[in-house]
Amino acid sequence: MPLDCTKHFVAVRTEFKLRNNTGCSWKVMVKLMNGRVTLDQGWATYAAVHQIKIGYMVTFKLLTPDTLKVIIFGDDGIEVVNKCGKHDDAFAAKE
Repeated sequence: MPLDCTKHFVAVRTEFKLRNNTGCSWKVMVKLMNGRVTLDQGWATYAAVHQIKIGYMVTFKLLTPDTLKVIIFGDDGIEVVNKCGKHDDAFAAKE
């Protein structure tokens, strides 16, 4: 995420909840790296559980100061909807 995008945040957080269209919430940590805010701890597991593949497009929309809505599109441009069959307890966001 380019630093220019962070001007829309009140403050750059170190943790966000990712929420998808099925209501799944997932906790990820963020960090500053090479002039960008990057998804860090929790993202790799989220991507694996939600079957995000190379060639997919992922969009993020800021819903609240600590929650990003995630929409995943397959390489054909159609939205991919995967119900979370499992959560890593360390990263499942508590409601």
